[in-house]
Amino acid sequence: MNLEDIEMAKKARENAYVPYSNFKVGALLRCKNGKVFAGCNVENHGIQSICAERVAFTKAISEGEKEFESITVIGAKEDESPTSECLPCGYCRQFMSEFVDKDFKIYTVENENVTNEYTIKDLLPYSFSL
Repeated sequence: MNLEDIEMAKKARENAYVPYSNFKVGALLRCKNGKVFAGCNVENHGIQSICAERVAFTKAISEGEKEFESITVIGAKEDESPTSECLPCGYCRQFMSEFVDKDFKIYTVENENVTNEYTIKDLLPYSFSL
């Protein structure tokens, strides 16, 4: 985990489209080859909103990336600084598990630069694929 990943996740968070929840999330996905892909959450009227984590993964996969090292996630209400960690939802956890190994790192950010580290195995111990 590095501060650059946090800053890029914060920047991605600025682009979130959240007219219903007013909860902005940014994510920065780091590939094993060093490439990075950012994502933000995008809401709509229905149930088809997409989380920042899945945006980052789909961008990377659509560009041919298949080996992933970590993801950094930061979120809070639209006009607030993150004071508590924003963990990936269950849907995102299962989605990510399709493309990562059990040691894939998930970093959450709270109070600006305090990070917490998990593996996908920590957050989804009984996935369909790990």
